[in-house]
Amino acid sequence: MSQTSLKQKKKNETGSRYSKDSLEAEKRRDSEKSGVRLSTQLPNSSATSGTSSTSLSQQELPQQLMAQPSPPTPPTPPKPPNPSPATPPEIQPKTGARRTSKMYENPEAWAHGIVRDIRDSRDTPQSREYPRTPPTEWKSYAQRRALYSSQLDHDCVTDLPRRREEEEDEDEAYWASVRTLYEKTASCSRPKPPKPKHAITIAVSSRALFNMVDDRKIYEEEGLEKYMEYQLTNENVILTPGPAFRFVKALQHVNTRLRELYPDEQDLFDIVLMTNNHAQVGVRLINSVNHYGLLIDRFCLTGGKSPIGYLKAYLTNLYLSADSEKVQEAIQEGIASATMFDGAKDIAYCDTQLRVAFDGDAVLFSDESEHIAKEHGLDKFFQHETLFENKPLAQGPLKGFLEDLGRLQKKFYAKDERLLCPIRTYLVTARSAASSGARVLKTLRRWGLEIDEALFLAGAPKGPILVKIRPHIFFDDQMFHIQGAQKFGTITAHVPYGINQKMNN
Repeated sequence: MSQTSLKQKKKNETGSRYSKDSLEAEKRRDSEKSGVRLSTQLPNSSATSGTSSTSLSQQELPQQLMAQPSPPTPPTPPKPPNPSPATPPEIQPKTGARRTSKMYENPEAWAHGIVRDIRDSRDTPQSREYPRTPPTEWKSYAQRRALYSSQLDHDCVTDLPRRREEEEDEDEAYWASVRTLYEKTASCSRPKPPKPKHAITIAVSSRALFNMVDDRKIYEEEGLEKYMEYQLTNENVILTPGPAFRFVKALQHVNTRLRELYPDEQDLFDIVLMTNNHAQVGVRLINSVNHYGLLIDRFCLTGGKSPIGYLKAYLTNLYLSADSEKVQEAIQEGIASATMFDGAKDIAYCDTQLRVAFDGDAVLFSDESEHIAKEHGLDKFFQHETLFENKPLAQGPLKGFLEDLGRLQKKFYAKDERLLCPIRTYLVTARSAASSGARVLKTLRRWGLEIDEALFLAGAPKGPILVKIRPHIFFDDQMFHIQGAQKFGTITAHVPYGINQKMNN
């Protein structure tokens, strides 16, 4: 063989050896990527030098692996004693490296395990599988909460059922109390109050609406501070009804009937609580108003100042009070007013019909005829009335309120409700029908007003007649008739207007 052929053969053997060394180096790099460093040296009893004489021969390792029952693998070629310059630097052995205890105890088994892990990782790709819950096994929040509760310690869950029962009982008791409160409160479906410019405003004082006789006595005897202290202490004590209470309830019934026939009706009664009490007393008044289910939305608490100046601002049509001086002030301001006096407690009043009784002279009409009677006697009075029978009488202070009642009555008549009208008016006068009654009826006709019942008594007492009527309020200008009606238990309202007031003073 020629020298050239020998050189080429030697060159091929060297290249083959270096290719196999490169394959071994690649395997070692893969083992380092999996977290295991493959060392090419094993410990020796004298080993701190880190030389190649302490390493296990690479020719023995394949022989030991061949003895194990595993798939046949190509034999590993012997490694040169010194690392080749072509070998990457990361696989060169490091001297003085710390080795694990397994390497000392059984080096052959350790090396065998390393090679097997490398082979398995290369032959079988690793892929992590995550368990997925199929849709059929999804659970609701309540089911998961129950499952979680069942997994808690027994000591923690022994009180859960009892606590849940207690919470449910407390919730049930709370809502039961709320239901009871709303059932007792008549204002839970409270209608919207009418607009003041369209409404018939009735201003009522606190002493007219409620019985505050004892409260007034404390004010007069012990002073304002004791009175306010008493009201604050008793603000949760409900006041008892006063003389105007039944009248206000009857007005509310008329509003209810009107809303049934005319849902958008604004021509309704609007009650205003007008009092000179201090604002501190307002809580007790509000509690009493709500207790009785009175639909009173507007209050005027003047704190000791006279409320008369606010009557026109509130567009008041009628003012009712227990204070005669304030009523007199309102009359002088041109506002229809009357002083309330309570009636008997045991009289049953109609709940479905507002009944209002009026005197004639100095109430519905002016006091011109009474002037003649007082100054010239009854004979001159009868002659005057016959002479001016076709001349309408001048209007009195309550004429406007009668007009308001008549206007509401016509609304019911338009719905064919004349016989079921919740308003009924009465004229109860001391006039004689034969001598002076015609002028009264013609005056009402000229005004366009209808009176449901006209009772001419010719000077007889009014009390027995009023007992039969049982009005919610009776207006008269003479205290003589007021006191006579009170004896029979009638709720009365004195109108301080006309010549009779001057004569009494």
